[in-house]
Amino acid sequence: MAVREGFTPWPAEFAARYREAGYWRGEVLGDLLRPWADWADEARDPGRTAVVTRQGRHTYGELDARADELAAGLFELGVRPGDGVVVQLPNTVEFLVTCVALFRLGALPVLALPAHRRAELTYLTQYVGAVALVTSDRTPGVDHRTVAQEVRDACPTLKHVLVVGDPGPFLAWSQVRAPARELPRPDPQDVAFFLLSGGTTGLPKLIPRTHDDYAFQLRATAEAMSFDHRHAYLAAVPVAHNAALGCPGVLGALRVGGRAVLAASPSPDEVFPLMTQERVTLTTVMPAVLSLWVETADMFDVDLSDLVIEVGGAVLQPDLARAVRPALGATLTHWFGMAEGMLCFTRPGDGDEAAATTQGTPMCADDELLIVDETGEPVAPGEVGELLARGPCVLRGYYAVPEHNRTVFTPDGFLRTGDLARFDAEGRLVISGRIKDVINRGGEKVMADEVEGHLLAHERVRAAAVVPFPDRRLGEKTCAVIVAEDPAPSLVELRKLLRDRGLADYKLPDRLEVVEALPLTNVGKVDKRALAAAVLGDLTTAASR
Repeated sequence: MAVREGFTPWPAEFAARYREAGYWRGEVLGDLLRPWADWADEARDPGRTAVVTRQGRHTYGELDARADELAAGLFELGVRPGDGVVVQLPNTVEFLVTCVALFRLGALPVLALPAHRRAELTYLTQYVGAVALVTSDRTPGVDHRTVAQEVRDACPTLKHVLVVGDPGPFLAWSQVRAPARELPRPDPQDVAFFLLSGGTTGLPKLIPRTHDDYAFQLRATAEAMSFDHRHAYLAAVPVAHNAALGCPGVLGALRVGGRAVLAASPSPDEVFPLMTQERVTLTTVMPAVLSLWVETADMFDVDLSDLVIEVGGAVLQPDLARAVRPALGATLTHWFGMAEGMLCFTRPGDGDEAAATTQGTPMCADDELLIVDETGEPVAPGEVGELLARGPCVLRGYYAVPEHNRTVFTPDGFLRTGDLARFDAEGRLVISGRIKDVINRGGEKVMADEVEGHLLAHERVRAAAVVPFPDRRLGEKTCAVIVAEDPAPSLVELRKLLRDRGLADYKLPDRLEVVEALPLTNVGKVDKRALAAAVLGDLTTAASR
């Protein structure tokens, strides 16, 4: 398969360096579920359990065969190497089988989130000219078949909708199968799938991940966490996120012959019994979930002393980090990661205090991190500046947005992360904040200007700005500040408008402020810093009454 147009490859000299160093080994992700050359002998049994859900257990041999049948069935439908396929599934075995089948076919999964609705799915389908959408029949409160019909009506390239469960007017996922057939093996240096960026403006950009770089990420993070075929990984957050997908996540568990345990939610009454039953040794959560686990641990009779918890995605308060071992008995590792491929984290042996106060060190020796000032010059040791990253997993360009890439990448290929950081005296990364206009709501990224654009669709809204305010559980919530005609719309009214326009629920404002005018900077832009401070001041005043 030729490299898909719109993909920015690593320069030849860097690619050669990464291969020579042994990072890129020519692996392809379609080989997941099949025995790897470096598996232990006892892991080569196709009858070994690969995936566990509340509904049952699935072996490597069973899932390997099903992925072959699905790949062949998709081929018979006309899906070809290089075609985009939007995949929107929750934490289910069907998600994993679908991804592996597409990897084998050479088609390109675009990993949408379960919370996405018409607006996001239409955008993603049009972005890549996707030929197929794979989704569920229903989740609580949502008929995804209705959403899929709206997406199909808006997207002429979308030829097929596959539905897990009752298909309604579409194809049943379970019926898309054909006898296994020989398929061309993808080139390891080509795009394997797309993740979604957190984004700083508008809807997310697509992050192309190659077979070479993602296979290395799976291998390197598993080694760093001492995870192998004897262990089990619990996916307690959506597997479409990079964290639960490949750090090492569910794909990393399959790569080493371990078990991937899929939970429908991170609720303690679901995950604590699963952890005990499957002897889970590794999981990933956001700080809000970690706080809930710490607070409720004494209500459950669980032994988590063998568990390593990867935490990231939002601000982790040091006091919460220090409470993990006394409350849970588990070991905490603190992560700063991006779907763009930059990963920095503490290792299990680094100690509790390092995990409480830093985000550790880069994944590999050839990850290059720079901290620079506003002019792009390196700051003095220990000072705060913008974090730049370059390495064997860090993309060299978002998919098919050349103008955007010219602003977010330096001429020598460093990604401008938009995050403020410093290095401590031991050389560990410490994230200090961010310069992006994005709200981190419990690990879900809310792009302010996307929501603002939808708010302005209301006939009585004249101006709108979206800013964060602190929340103990989620880290940040979203406040909409509007200038409006009388009578000003209510929060309920605006949330209904945004939901009707197809926005995911996590993007809907949690709070509304109506003002006479939005504050401006001296160059005429909305002063988001002043707005956020005013919102925080109002909250503080209200709390003191």
